[in-house]
Amino acid sequence: MPNTVSFRDLRKNLSRFLRQARQGEEIIVTSRGQVVARIMPPAEPQLRPIGLLKGQIHMAEDFDDTPGDVIAAMEGDRE
Repeated sequence: MPNTVSFRDLRKNLSRFLRQARQGEEIIVTSRGQVVARIMPPAEPQLRPIGLLKGQIHMAEDFDDTPGDVIAAMEGDRE
């Protein structure tokens, strides 16, 4: 069951509650009897397998070719 703490108590003892969250506890923060936040440890990062989209993404042959007029416009030259 999560630990419930008032906002006022959280402000006074923030480091203690953050330490508890780091150790895996969930803390519910209330203000005037209403739940306003939940502090919990971060989720473990989900690693994606390398090559997941292999063969599904294709680049155009001229991907690296930039037309001269586009380069001139980016460099501020007006023709």
